[in-house]
Amino acid sequence: MSETPAAVSGRRSLILAACMMATFMAAVENTIVGTAMPSIVGSLGDFHLFSWLFATYLLFQAVSIPIYGRLSDLYGRKRVFFAGAGVFLLGSTLCGLAPDMYWLIAFRALQGMGAGAVQPVAYAIVGDIYTPTERARVQGFLSSVFGISAVIGPTLGAFLVEHASWSAVFWVNLPIGALAMAMLGAFLREQRHQTPQPIDFLASLLLTIGAGALMLAMIQAAQLALWLLLVLAAIGIAALWALVRHERHAPAPMLPIRFWTNRVIALGNFGSFAIGAVMMSVTGFLPTYLQGVMGRGTSAIGAAVAAMSIAWAVASVLAGRLMLRTSYRASAMLGGAMLALGSAMLVLMTPHSSVAWAVLGALLVGIGMGSCNTTYLVSVQGAAALRERGAATASNMFMRIVGQATGAALYGALVNAGIAHYAPHAERVADRLMDPGLRQALGPAEMAALTEAMAAALRNVYLAATLGGLIVLFLGFRFPAALSPATLPDSPPRAAR
Repeated sequence: MSETPAAVSGRRSLILAACMMATFMAAVENTIVGTAMPSIVGSLGDFHLFSWLFATYLLFQAVSIPIYGRLSDLYGRKRVFFAGAGVFLLGSTLCGLAPDMYWLIAFRALQGMGAGAVQPVAYAIVGDIYTPTERARVQGFLSSVFGISAVIGPTLGAFLVEHASWSAVFWVNLPIGALAMAMLGAFLREQRHQTPQPIDFLASLLLTIGAGALMLAMIQAAQLALWLLLVLAAIGIAALWALVRHERHAPAPMLPIRFWTNRVIALGNFGSFAIGAVMMSVTGFLPTYLQGVMGRGTSAIGAAVAAMSIAWAVASVLAGRLMLRTSYRASAMLGGAMLALGSAMLVLMTPHSSVAWAVLGALLVGIGMGSCNTTYLVSVQGAAALRERGAATASNMFMRIVGQATGAALYGALVNAGIAHYAPHAERVADRLMDPGLRQALGPAEMAALTEAMAAALRNVYLAATLGGLIVLFLGFRFPAALSPATLPDSPPRAAR
């Protein structure tokens, strides 16, 4: 089992830079690929499979995160990071060479399997080399990478597709990943125990089956038959139940049950689940409202998504300073309040609202995301024992991804049910409103009826997101009142030589 890496202060900043590059490499993947989708489909065909390019990556990333996190506790951060980053870069290389959509989906699975190591292990490394007081500040910088990637990804993807080819959106990660690995190899040093504990292969298998089945059911809920959804749900629940029973008696559990009995870790993980769900209401459904209901173009959509992303990045940094001066509770409650307020603003949108109203709502949600994401991560790392910090960090990130999948499935069901209720006799409502040619063919009365139906259906999404924000606010209130990074013992970090 590894000791925490120690680093002299002059090299900690280089290790932090390497971890930020690695995090960016994995975080930007979905946003940059989304921009290239039309070119990919045009080149490879099989449009009906395109959603699997995202679902497969997300699924394999999610189920592998807790496994890599625990392995980094047992065998060392650097060794596990190199293994995961190597798999990710191999998958990226092969994606750019894919001859058809089926091979591309398979290589995306390989990418996701590597991404499951990159982000949680990078966060754990930063948690190791800084004291609790310093961690609140630097983890904010690391969390801001998610917001930055959401801004840079679409622009970079469009540039690469226009001036190179769709393959370049996968290959752009190669130099970034290679540089991050080289920097960590040069500056990060770890001391290892002579007799590491064995890998719990049964727990890894049960987690993969259980989480994978449930994630697949949620992500593909709209495409799968009811009987198949029920089978996947039953398999997932049974596997996770067996995992819990197994982990209670395992000598080196993959996901220690005591995490869920630790008040701070449990609150941080459930909070991450909730913010992941709320985030999908903006990234997944606000573009639909702006284009389908309000009739706006890509510039309006870009402004709303950019507002959330930039606010997320700035709030991530400021949250670190806030929790040092106040407490985890104050920072988490501020984030929950912003999530609820921003979602409530989106509830009040109408087909005649201004783009500025949507942008402001997205901006407030971004502030909430940045504040909560940093607070939950820092609080979970502070509450975990040193030799379980990797597993604790991974559990937090895993819950956020599961929250995203749950939110996407729930909101999609709400929209479909809403359209069926408000426009029961209309056909292809979303397609006719989102396609510019079909939209122009609608008469004034039909246009008004369909946009009102779509607006009402999407309003249900933001009502659910507002409830999610209030849940985050309540969870923040449940944090111990005076607990903050400043109240934790500043144990000396391990550092690179």
